[in-house]
Amino acid sequence: MRKIVGVKFKNAGKTYYFEPGSHKLEKGDYAVVETARGKEIGEIVIPEKEVPEEDLVHPLKKVIRKATETDFTQVGENEKKEAAAFSRCQEKIKEHRLDMKLVGVEYTFDRNKIIFYFTSEERVDFRELVKDLASIFKTRIELRQIGVRDEAKIKGGIGPCGRPFCCSTFLEEFEPVSIRMAKGQNLSLNPTKISGVCGRLMCCLRYEASSYEDSRAQIPKQGQTVITADGEGTVQEVDKKKKAVLVKLQESGYTKSFPWEEIDLL
Repeated sequence: MRKIVGVKFKNAGKTYYFEPGSHKLEKGDYAVVETARGKEIGEIVIPEKEVPEEDLVHPLKKVIRKATETDFTQVGENEKKEAAAFSRCQEKIKEHRLDMKLVGVEYTFDRNKIIFYFTSEERVDFRELVKDLASIFKTRIELRQIGVRDEAKIKGGIGPCGRPFCCSTFLEEFEPVSIRMAKGQNLSLNPTKISGVCGRLMCCLRYEASSYEDSRAQIPKQGQTVITADGEGTVQEVDKKKKAVLVKLQESGYTKSFPWEEIDLL
């Protein structure tokens, strides 16, 4: 067993394990840690606990320190720099006449790299753009092409349901979504009804599919024998909208409607 804490760097990002060392960290605290990108500041979402060695990705890096006021000040300064870098990069994209859409800019905590996220329908030769940006910002530059779902996750917004995007609030990573999931939920297959703002099938179709599958498993089928409060009977009809089952009772021969949660399957 190994002591770890779970750290998130973004609201809807993945959780990574780090060794707490001698630091006393509670859920909601912030800590500075060493990552593949350099030093980063993240939120403790899993307080100190022990996990089996086989559940860890080695080498397990240690927490450098609990975040200080100086660290938070630097985060605020980085955000201001990101806004300025976004405008400057847009100018250079226009200057080089590149067919790309700038989506976001991210400074690493220690400012040893700036990452520019963009979308494009084609491959983009941005070598000259990188040279210009490196000469302006005097640090390492990375241009990362992303998809439309990633764009929605970065930008955020309100979905067709009237709530903030799932991808930008709690979904840690994207999973495949298929049209079969929409069919299984008896939804209209009109693309405008089942697509998110990003233009792809809505993520909620994926994680709601299992609930519909469980519900269907509990719904009696026509001709099936069931037990009701009035005795055994045979299912004549199922009304999914009203969640009711029409049952022909064996003893009396009468037909009666029952809520399906009040009947048991044989």
